[in-house]
Amino acid sequence: MAGHVSAAALAATSVTPTGRPRRRHCREAEYLAYVPDQDINPNYRNEKIRRYRAFMDAWPRMSDWFAAPLVERVGRLPGETHKAPSFPVSFHARPYLLFLALRGYVTFDYAWMFGAGQIRVDDCAAAMGIDLGTDELIEEAVALGYNGNSARQAMRWTVGRIALHTGIRHAGELTEVHITQALEAVRLFSERNDLHLFYPSAQNYRDNAAKQWITHLHQLQVVLFHRGQVASQPRKLMPSWKPPLVLPPRMQAVADKWLAAHRLTDAPLTVEKLEIALRKFGEWLAEHHPEVVSFADVTRDHCLGWAESLAETPTEKTGKPLGPVSRNQRISALALMFRDAAAWEYDDVPGFAPISPRDAPRTQQRIPRFIPDHELDLVMPIINEITCPFQRAALLVARWSGARRDEIRHLPIDCLDHYLDGTPRLRLPGRKTYKERAVPIHQDAADALQKVIDLRKTGTDRPFTDPRTGEQIRYLFMDHGKQLSLHYLFNTPIQQACMQVGLVVPGGKKDGPGVRGTISAHRFRHTVGTQLAERGAKLHTIMKVLGHSSVSMALVYAQISDQEVLHDYTSVLAPGAVIAGPAALDLKYGVLPDEAVHWLKSNFFKTELELGHCLRLPAEGPCECDLYLTCAKFVTTPDYAPRLRARLEVEQQLVQDADDRGWTREVERHTSIGRRLQSLLAELGEPSDPEAPETTGQRPCTGPIGA
Repeated sequence: MAGHVSAAALAATSVTPTGRPRRRHCREAEYLAYVPDQDINPNYRNEKIRRYRAFMDAWPRMSDWFAAPLVERVGRLPGETHKAPSFPVSFHARPYLLFLALRGYVTFDYAWMFGAGQIRVDDCAAAMGIDLGTDELIEEAVALGYNGNSARQAMRWTVGRIALHTGIRHAGELTEVHITQALEAVRLFSERNDLHLFYPSAQNYRDNAAKQWITHLHQLQVVLFHRGQVASQPRKLMPSWKPPLVLPPRMQAVADKWLAAHRLTDAPLTVEKLEIALRKFGEWLAEHHPEVVSFADVTRDHCLGWAESLAETPTEKTGKPLGPVSRNQRISALALMFRDAAAWEYDDVPGFAPISPRDAPRTQQRIPRFIPDHELDLVMPIINEITCPFQRAALLVARWSGARRDEIRHLPIDCLDHYLDGTPRLRLPGRKTYKERAVPIHQDAADALQKVIDLRKTGTDRPFTDPRTGEQIRYLFMDHGKQLSLHYLFNTPIQQACMQVGLVVPGGKKDGPGVRGTISAHRFRHTVGTQLAERGAKLHTIMKVLGHSSVSMALVYAQISDQEVLHDYTSVLAPGAVIAGPAALDLKYGVLPDEAVHWLKSNFFKTELELGHCLRLPAEGPCECDLYLTCAKFVTTPDYAPRLRARLEVEQQLVQDADDRGWTREVERHTSIGRRLQSLLAELGEPSDPEAPETTGQRPCTGPIGA
């Protein structure tokens, strides 16, 4: 996108390009020779000549006309009829003005074209024998899948207005710069002080005219890319209505330099989030501390004050303050800027980070939210009936492969093959982890993918360049010459499916129905991981299928599906469990407070000791040495009987050894421990004789684990 400039500056710079004639009238004989050649009603022909002369009388110098207010140059405002415009001279002179532009005498500012509304540039060019090249663009747009009427409107609108603004005479001369300038002009028009004369409000303009024009420009960009005329791969570039990054000059220089460095290594979305953090920090400083004009003047108090405002100031989109995750992102981004600037020895910075990620709110470490079977049974039949082959294939791949949404969106056409036994195999691109992987996939998902592959094989679209590998790739999930969005492929169909079967909770968009679906496409990934763990898959398998780069990530699924943890939990905390130890009575009679029970349920696997469990909470600290045998928080179960008997045998041997050596105190200590062990076995109803048969469910001794 072009840099931020004012509407006045845009108008001032919209002059004839270098080498073109300046803004001036043509010779009268030239125009009078053109009008009679037109195949129009003689009366209208004479009327056009009269209107031309009226305009010449009113504006003998074209520069004076361009300097007039926009409303006077446009001539007719919304709601006015052709017969009664506010400024009839300018309005009725539009045929002459278009003639001047197409003959190269003038170029028009975008503001005049946006305010004028309907301008039939293509028809005027055809009457003058000028081929702007729109017919070829329309044919190519239709070949990419666009509707013919939509393509015709888009190509004529965009090419005609860019021609009037730049002076080009054929679509073959169009470049990315032309599209970028037009997009920026669309945004800037919403900032004009006289916008209310043309549209009810800025929001009305953005939601209607601007949105339509942006769609036209995007369609032009797609066609130009696939004919090889522009390099940038098409994506829907909606002009940003939020203010661009504008800081005091010294701060702006540092910010621009830092963001440029991160654009070399980070994804565009990441850089955008970094820029948002700097812009919001700059806006807060300008409002509360306008005296700060350099990052070197920023203190920790400034940073903490801004961080506090994030938790208190309602956002325009939701009407509520930012949540912990968003606040964490912005605080971490600002901390990263200070840290990088200091490490890279930038000027005008503190030389240290006055704020760090530790100043951000702590976010909850959540376990994967897998989809229960009864919800899958409701939603999967709806997904199987989705009519759009792209949406259906994307969701089925998510359900059966556990792939990330962005990995699915970037699947190449040749992503599907088979193992030797005929099982379908999916090759997933290396997106987040930069590592490709191949995973088995359910036949339903493979069949849905194959239908999309068959649809795409005959396409004539130009391959995209993968920004990470540099390879030319024909992506699978493309339509109308561009990649389909994550919102279209996943969010829209899964939300519709949830609404259809009633899997909803309160929430959703600010102006939405007030509810949202409980299932997201990413939860399919959690479901695959959980099902693999519950069915005994190895950690390496979970890592391979889900594309995890570390064991700790796969362990999350193993922990929530650990049958040993479930067994231990039920043996101690389930109603009617056989337990012994000082804490047994507290559990049996409900003495423990609710918060203690909640912590134990959530962290039970952390409580295991050699001979049982210690129910001490983190605030109470761990048991030490053998004191847990008499600790009020100790509890054990019959599963630990073999260990208790083995430990009793050891203590009895130590008693004999201490007695042989004459160590009276050691004899007393080991004898006391032995009695305690015998007492625990008796409470569990287990024999203390080490030769007695062991109870079922024996566990291997893994050594003590801290509480």
